[in-house]
Amino acid sequence: MSKRSFRNPDALCSTEALAARLEDPRLRIFDCTTWLLADTDDDPYRVASARPEYRQGHVPGAAYIDLQADLSDSDAPFRFTMPDSATLATAFGRLGIGDDSEVVLYSRTNLQWATRVWWMLRSIGFDRAAILDGGWEKWEREGRPVRTGDEHYPVAYLSARPRPGLFVDSAAILAAIDDPGSRIVDALSPLSHAGGSRRYGRPGRIAGSVNVPAVSLRDPDSLELLTPDAAAEAFAAVGVDADTPVLVYCGGGIAASLDAFVLHQLGNDRVAVYDNSLNEWASDPALPMERD
Repeated sequence: MSKRSFRNPDALCSTEALAARLEDPRLRIFDCTTWLLADTDDDPYRVASARPEYRQGHVPGAAYIDLQADLSDSDAPFRFTMPDSATLATAFGRLGIGDDSEVVLYSRTNLQWATRVWWMLRSIGFDRAAILDGGWEKWEREGRPVRTGDEHYPVAYLSARPRPGLFVDSAAILAAIDDPGSRIVDALSPLSHAGGSRRYGRPGRIAGSVNVPAVSLRDPDSLELLTPDAAAEAFAAVGVDADTPVLVYCGGGIAASLDAFVLHQLGNDRVAVYDNSLNEWASDPALPMERD
């Protein structure tokens, strides 16, 4: 029997619960998928929209979010960079999310694109968003209704109530390296963490960081999140508990959001995502890295 529970069960939506709510007029459902394509472990990712797959089949009523085009700072030097809070709130409003909306986010193949949007919403004070546990694959596997084409929601107004500190920059990471009470967590693969990939330029990891791969936090077959006990054990193995200040990174702040989401659900209120992650860190030779 599980000894733990997630702090906010409403932040994780089952396919059964979503199917029962499809006619709710306050509900806003989004497919958040983006594809990262590469031929080898050393190649930089090519970013591709998943809109074609969305048009071929999606949860009825769902609109599509293109993270780079819809919710990122187009003037930033790195992909997927967070815009300022007011700009982000306006962008979410254009997608149809208002102050009274109820939001369910899902993605394909993994949960990280949905958790990235969830963490962004939380960073501007919106707390009525949930992740579809098991994502599109579980919905489709269960034979639930599917719709094709494009769908959109009316423009709405979303207030920005920023929560500082949920996204951090390289200065915060540098400070954490010298703080023995903090943990820097790498959400990328063990191969990348060990220095076996040149995808981001310099191979390796941020100095002093530990590894909890985002993909290890969900069942590889069902894509559902691990139980709270199993997730807590994964973080405890690297010295992280509900009281540990944690800064999570990956390649561009996407996979890191899955670790952050799970840590938050486990009761940790001291979690931040390094927004540009190795895209920025590995490109600056002055920032310390290490490898096995």
